[in-house]
Amino acid sequence: MLPLPQEFIAYTSALLGAERWAKFEQALTQEAAVSVRFNPWKCTGKTLFPQAEPVPWCQQGFWLSERPRFTLDPLFHAGVYYVQEAGSLFLDTVVRALVEGPVRALDLCAAPGGKSTLLRAALPEGSVLVSNEIDRRRANILLENMLKQGHPDVLVTHNPPKDFAKTNLVFDVILADVPCSGEGLFRRDEGAIKEWSVQNVHFCRERQRQILQDIWPCLRPGGLLIYSTCTFNTHENEENVRWIMENLGAEIVPVPVRPEWQITGSLLSGWQEPVYRFIPGITQSEGLFMAALRKKSDGAAVAALPGALREQIKKYPFIHLLSDGLPRPEIKGKDVIPSIGQALSLATRETDFPRVELPLDLARRYLHRESLVLGANVPRGFVLVTYQNQPLGFMKNLGERANNLYPKPWAIRSL
Repeated sequence: MLPLPQEFIAYTSALLGAERWAKFEQALTQEAAVSVRFNPWKCTGKTLFPQAEPVPWCQQGFWLSERPRFTLDPLFHAGVYYVQEAGSLFLDTVVRALVEGPVRALDLCAAPGGKSTLLRAALPEGSVLVSNEIDRRRANILLENMLKQGHPDVLVTHNPPKDFAKTNLVFDVILADVPCSGEGLFRRDEGAIKEWSVQNVHFCRERQRQILQDIWPCLRPGGLLIYSTCTFNTHENEENVRWIMENLGAEIVPVPVRPEWQITGSLLSGWQEPVYRFIPGITQSEGLFMAALRKKSDGAAVAALPGALREQIKKYPFIHLLSDGLPRPEIKGKDVIPSIGQALSLATRETDFPRVELPLDLARRYLHRESLVLGANVPRGFVLVTYQNQPLGFMKNLGERANNLYPKPWAIRSL
């Protein structure tokens, strides 16, 4: 790991205090814990990792005893589980404690998709989620991960926050996991250390406030804002939460936590509102800050129920909709080709396509995008290939060989 910037050391050691700083500094010399979260719609609840230990603040979260080669596990590519840092799994506790009934939810800065897949899993049944990412390259990664989760009530968009403000759309829940200075990533991302500066911290704070101001009209009165970063300083954390309360009109909402979780509260001097910090060496996690706020309402809050959200979004041509959650086949000339979204969607029935189960070696070769020979008993035409009964994607069986239809950008590079 690269040496930490001296200005970061001076500020953060004073912020954390001597005891916390010593534990934090020691943690940075150690390997980060590996954690995963199971997809409740694709996993029956039995852990795939025998030595896994539950992450107590997330129903489907587990710590692993070691880091396997996830890219060689077909179940990972099938969306059965997501590799996710344990601190970010606290979103599960927040959502289950504070969100009731079907809601419209927006994950504003959603790529690569960890919090979005968690958010949809934690939301009440009947909810609809819009997962949005402003950066197009990252939006494609988000789309891949949301398709792998398979839930049909997820829309993926590619827009800046101000575009949503141009619409009449309102949401009951908005998750703003805003771009930040990334101090909480230092242990596993040396690039975050290289890019850190005091100037960037203050730049991030102002950008975060602009993002929040842009999206605020889309949160209904009485709606819930979940604000989070992966950084430690108070400028991007407590000071921004206080700014939201004073300038946008919100009340902070406490979240029930247990003392044994070792979550740290506010570190802003003289300001002890309920916020939640995960600090390496204190909690078994990387760095995370999270707070929940409710938009003030002059009268009775009216929920923006899911209703026709999909149809409403399509009315605005400047909303770049990458997926409406309802996968369809691709039309190429006279050919109708089933899409990867159809393969992975929970809405696809087992009887919709012929299926062929692959053993581990062939499943890996399929993910490597190789042509295969599927056997004499497999019907000709499009077939859905599975591993341990979990769909991976389509092949076109020609008899002497089967052409691989797995998306090129998703293919694993080596076996």
